[in-house]
Amino acid sequence: MDQKKRGSFSGRIGFVLAAAGSAVGLGNLWRFPYLAAKDGGGVFLLVYIIMALTFGFALMATEIAMGRKTKSSPITAYGKISKKFAFLGPITAIVPTIIFPYYCVIGGWVTKYSVDYLIGAGMKTVADGFFVNFISSFSPILWCAIFLGISAVVVFFGVEKGIEKFSKVLMPALAVIVIGIAIFSLTLKDPESGRNAIDGLKIYVIPDFTGMTVGRFFRIALDAVGQIFFSMSLAMGIMVTYGSYVKDDSDLVKSVNQIEIFDTAVALLAGLIMIPTVFTFQGAAGLEKAGPSLLFISLPQVFQQMGFVGHIIGALFFILVLFAALTSSVSLLEAIVSMVMDKWDISRKKATTLSVVVTSAIALVVCLGYNVLSFGITLPNGATDQNLLDVMDYAINSVVMPIVALLTCLMVGWACKTTVITDEIKKNGEKFSREGLYNVMIKFIAPVCLVLILISGFGVFA
Repeated sequence: MDQKKRGSFSGRIGFVLAAAGSAVGLGNLWRFPYLAAKDGGGVFLLVYIIMALTFGFALMATEIAMGRKTKSSPITAYGKISKKFAFLGPITAIVPTIIFPYYCVIGGWVTKYSVDYLIGAGMKTVADGFFVNFISSFSPILWCAIFLGISAVVVFFGVEKGIEKFSKVLMPALAVIVIGIAIFSLTLKDPESGRNAIDGLKIYVIPDFTGMTVGRFFRIALDAVGQIFFSMSLAMGIMVTYGSYVKDDSDLVKSVNQIEIFDTAVALLAGLIMIPTVFTFQGAAGLEKAGPSLLFISLPQVFQQMGFVGHIIGALFFILVLFAALTSSVSLLEAIVSMVMDKWDISRKKATTLSVVVTSAIALVVCLGYNVLSFGITLPNGATDQNLLDVMDYAINSVVMPIVALLTCLMVGWACKTTVITDEIKKNGEKFSREGLYNVMIKFIAPVCLVLILISGFGVFA
């Protein structure tokens, strides 16, 4: 399929905003703050930033350079880099295909809460059992369809007219909202308990190595590396896809640096919102709740405790989460559509329609997984009473994605020479100051980290 038919970004800014939009998603806004709280705040923050600048940078640069070099989606890009690793293309295609449907289900929940807060009905969400009753009803099917529909419309219009324009509007708006709420969160104080946001801020940013053991630090490091996948959209086929739309004269090093900075900044600001705010009104106990409980139960309770201003902050916050969810959702769908276009050489409209139909069917089953198809099983990592969404999330994030990233490192670092990537990065004469670091990460450190992440998914280090 020729590049004109596939589309391309109009320039580096459009690419950076779209790629940053992909990276900034639900993983930044609820998983990152939870891990930061669980893993000692400042200690996790320190390790995460170091790993983002090394591990994350190496994998992101690899995927984007692969995409630009091959001008292909992941399903064919790996084979163009190394015929021996062509099998990795179809494996990579599994990732967004499985993630996107359940991401749309969660996106539907966010859409529902956003609408409730916008129409002034947000405080009903704090009622006992509201969230559980909502997701176990048939209502999420409608909200999932709305969220999926918005994502599909953006992708339907293509790279420049759809994804790029969408990102240029939502990403600046997202940045303004997250900065505004973060600043406001630092002014909060609970008169009843006497706790204030500054105390929560200290927990978040000051590393506390009191009682730190080698085992605990190792666990924190694994959490930080694992979070990199969520925060930077790695091993999902997205960065390869977006890289394939980048023009040959773009400065890849500068682009990767800007994506990295934008994504990390939003993650840090999300933690700045969540941790001081929840700590102020619910103490340390409130920070122990993970995932949906933190976002859909704890935070609405916090907004209620703020009084009238809580309605406004709640509405802004859930709009922020919705924007972040949509930019990531669009990138997931685009990765799927791009692979369908390349595999079967069909138009974007046909590929989008086919992808939406398949996604809708899977998403419907996921929605029903909290209803008529509900079950509870124990996963290999020890998590109990897990449903269909949890099983899908575990299979992709703990097994398939680490395998994809590991095999990518082995392909670039050992089956090929790393110059297959570094030459692409430097082909316009750009200076690659971290080339030495890149080579060491791809050949040695990243593979070891990925093997440990893969093993940890089976509860070995629990």
